[in-house]
Amino acid sequence: MFLARILLIKSIRPTNNYRIMKNIILLFLSMAVLPAAMAQLKVKAKCPDFEVDILDGKVNAAIKPDFPTDRLKLLLPCFTSAEEKETAKCGTTVFYKDRDIYFYTQRDYIEIGPKFKGKLSIPLIGAQRNSLFKWLGNPIMKDDKWQAYRMSYGTMVLQFDGANKVKQIQMSTLGPDALTLCE
Repeated sequence: MFLARILLIKSIRPTNNYRIMKNIILLFLSMAVLPAAMAQLKVKAKCPDFEVDILDGKVNAAIKPDFPTDRLKLLLPCFTSAEEKETAKCGTTVFYKDRDIYFYTQRDYIEIGPKFKGKLSIPLIGAQRNSLFKWLGNPIMKDDKWQAYRMSYGTMVLQFDGANKVKQIQMSTLGPDALTLCE
């Protein structure tokens, strides 16, 4: 009986079909694991803090409203979205929504919203309408909801909320007659 068992075990050897099947299974397992093994770590683009010089019309001491789009993306690579002239209703744009600053490069203006994450040289966001004279002088144009100021770089438009506080800043290298803001 013992001898029969040994002969039975020796007779159950892997056949060629068994080896082929084993190789096919190993091939499929390796193909399933290979993409995970080849995965790369991706570094998120890091931008410096945004510093806006209101009187000079620049962001981070170099970027003006008429700055070329490709250079803007190179200097500040952490943009959340960008659209080209053909697809965007407002022309070529580069947006930093997480910082509440928007570059309308085709229309040559920068828009800064109420939740701007950065530093303003003059604290205009949230400032009362009647307190602006000390920094900006008299506006060249005004309405119930906005005022426009002539600046050394072009025009600055301040939008106001219902409490007459600045809610949005728009800086442009264009004069008030040539400026077209996106709605």
